[in-house]
Amino acid sequence: MSQRLWDGAASMIGITEKHEFLVAMVDGTLAQENFKYYVVQDALYLTDYAECFRILARNSGVSQSDSDRLMAFAKGAEEDEKELHKSFFKDWKITGADEAKAMPNTLLYTSYLLQVCSTRPHAEGLAVMLPCMWIYWHVGKCMLQLREELDKIGNRKGVPAYDAWIDLYASEEFEKEVKDYIALVDQAIADADEQTIEKMQEHFNMSCRLEHMFWNQAQSLMDWPELKSSSSS
Repeated sequence: MSQRLWDGAASMIGITEKHEFLVAMVDGTLAQENFKYYVVQDALYLTDYAECFRILARNSGVSQSDSDRLMAFAKGAEEDEKELHKSFFKDWKITGADEAKAMPNTLLYTSYLLQVCSTRPHAEGLAVMLPCMWIYWHVGKCMLQLREELDKIGNRKGVPAYDAWIDLYASEEFEKEVKDYIALVDQAIADADEQTIEKMQEHFNMSCRLEHMFWNQAQSLMDWPELKSSSSS
């Protein structure tokens, strides 16, 4: 069922799995400045991502078991995944993360998620949330495979923080979480009409695009532009 959504975005996902930010994490050449930037923005993202799960859990017509599962996903995003981020903050002495501002693509992505989950039917909200989990699991597996290949030929400068990130998202535990969520989306697709499924695909595709843009942002250390008034002639 959900495989239809994935197949509809396969070309974008194929490009994202080879993103230079992710490849540089594997071979150890990614500058710490870029990873620090990413970690801070991702922590901000996860706060809103967790809120989206809570919004979906409170939707009318959602069974108690599905509501409980969605609340568990919110806890996993806001607490479990953030624990890794907090370890990075401590190890690399990253300060001021609590006061950090969302950068353009972070705000764009989270605003889109919140808008869809708050205003669109439940099935569409489920679909817009799926790429984050599924793509992270997918790229985690791709990165783990690349790491093993580079280790065999001794062509890798391992960075513990980067390896910890790869290990988390390539783990069996995270895989189980993703498959549990896919099951929720599968059921929503099974109960949906074709028009709803098309909207689910639209949101899925946009989130896939925004995932790529999120890593673009960290690669370029994107900041808000400084606004300057034009001089009058």
